[in-house]
Amino acid sequence: MSDAVKVAVIYYSATGSVHTMAERAAAAAEKAGAEVRLRRVAELAPAEAIASNQAWAAHAAATAGVEVATGDDIDWADVVLFGTPTRYGNIAAQLKQYLDTLGPLWAQGKLADKVYAGFTSTGTKRGGQETTLLALYNSVYHFGGIIVPPGYTDPAVKFNDGNPYGVSHVSFNGANPPADEEFAALDHLATRAVTIGARLKAGAQA
Repeated sequence: MSDAVKVAVIYYSATGSVHTMAERAAAAAEKAGAEVRLRRVAELAPAEAIASNQAWAAHAAATAGVEVATGDDIDWADVVLFGTPTRYGNIAAQLKQYLDTLGPLWAQGKLADKVYAGFTSTGTKRGGQETTLLALYNSVYHFGGIIVPPGYTDPAVKFNDGNPYGVSHVSFNGANPPADEEFAALDHLATRAVTIGARLKAGAQA
């Protein structure tokens, strides 16, 4: 059995902001020594809706090669980082649908005792970032998971980005891609999750 912490970064992104954040989180987890799977959840929107939005269509085409998340990915992982845009202060339907398919794993206790954390993006300031992360964590409570938020555990990073619940970004409807502030916060989130995950894994193996 590998001693490396296994991290699944599972996300939904329509026009690319959350995808960029997911890639950064995956890279940070790898840098922290983890074995990483980067997975997007399946798209539910009809093709005509996607085609009607140029940015959405372009992103769908660009990320078609990213593997689609299955229950095996979360079963495999010691640490799970979820990413979602905000939808009316809640998580995207595509991610919720993925979570809703995990009932058989939940019934077997296979979602419990893992580290979980989240990140999100909104089109506007104060667009529901905190409520989205809190809504995401409702599922984790039912899993019996261990939520590892960033808190203010790195003052240089967290007093700058100001979100103790996870990592968040304001895209201004795609005009403002994630940059240094979000990347520093994602690096901290992923590294902290891997560190706590390693401690839990070592304890379980002892």
